[in-house]
Amino acid sequence: MPGSDVDVTAGAILAYRLFDVAYEIDLAMAEEIWARTVRTGSSRGRLTTTPPKAVAFDVPPVSLDLGIVDLDLPEGPLQAAATARLFDFGVISIALRVKVAGLSWAAFSHRMNAVDVSVGLAPASALWTGLLERVRTGVGAALIRPGRSTLEEDYLVGVANSFSESMPSEGLPARLDLVPLLSGEHRPLSEPARRDLLRHQYSYYTDDLVVLTWDRAFIYEPRGDTDVIDVLEVANAQLLEMRYYDELLDDELPRMYDLVEATRRHWRLPGARRFADLARQLYTIVAEVTELTEKADNALQVTEDVYLARIYTAALDLFRVPTVSAAVDRKLSIIRDTYTALYDEAHASRSEVLEIVILVLIAVEIVLAIIR
Repeated sequence: MPGSDVDVTAGAILAYRLFDVAYEIDLAMAEEIWARTVRTGSSRGRLTTTPPKAVAFDVPPVSLDLGIVDLDLPEGPLQAAATARLFDFGVISIALRVKVAGLSWAAFSHRMNAVDVSVGLAPASALWTGLLERVRTGVGAALIRPGRSTLEEDYLVGVANSFSESMPSEGLPARLDLVPLLSGEHRPLSEPARRDLLRHQYSYYTDDLVVLTWDRAFIYEPRGDTDVIDVLEVANAQLLEMRYYDELLDDELPRMYDLVEATRRHWRLPGARRFADLARQLYTIVAEVTELTEKADNALQVTEDVYLARIYTAALDLFRVPTVSAAVDRKLSIIRDTYTALYDEAHASRSEVLEIVILVLIAVEIVLAIIR
């Protein structure tokens, strides 16, 4: 059996759950309120192993320490370090980190699947919702226009920092069976399914490896912490934000059509004003959605680090972020076109009324002249 004689001597399992909680988050205020009321650690996020000029956060997120939580696994309770990361575009990412040491490769895969089951599948279990409420309460007024969206994203990462024997990245997928860890499946997968699962592999040095899938990743990094984890978290946050605005616009478009139809049924003069008012509402929606989606799009600035840029781009494509973003842009375009049409219709309506008023005044003048 591949990897049966290899142990993971140091590593970690990270489970993420991301929530859209507000229109925006005032990060400076969140830090100040958290320090004053909760009195536990907070810091501004930064990439640890990549030069700032190569890759950097557009607005560094705020990281909060949530302490230790207990996970109920089949083999017994396990402790995990809980942290939260706040993004200025309204997303809170909560992470649970379980340290791993001295596990065989099979046991490491089993532990990762057990953690996945323990933290609960979507929708969020009581563990996640409890941690989220702690963050909401702890940052208070820093949440600008808070909401109760039911959208969530989750991601699972297995990290190996060292093995019981030397493990070059080139031969690692053949030496270790990554499929059970990345798929969560206990039954053997077909060969096409295995190839598809393992096709997103990236290495920079001869002894590191990143393998990405839709909802899981494996990272081998013998030098300790890796910025790949932060990149994957940002990509998931961007996906969540785009999904939120995609659904928001899905709900807004039918309402917009109903409002336009209702406005057209009114008499012309007040109808013109209603057209103008509705156009202003639509313009406000477009401006707000555009501002927040641009913030999400620019959450991470990648300039010189080609390796990290490749992983970031692959993650975005794998998570379908460009596809959802394109759908948001199409719906925004429909609203922009409707805004333009409403504005033109309101202007034409006013022009018609003015023409009628002018004709009436001319007629009155003629009648008065005849009477005189």
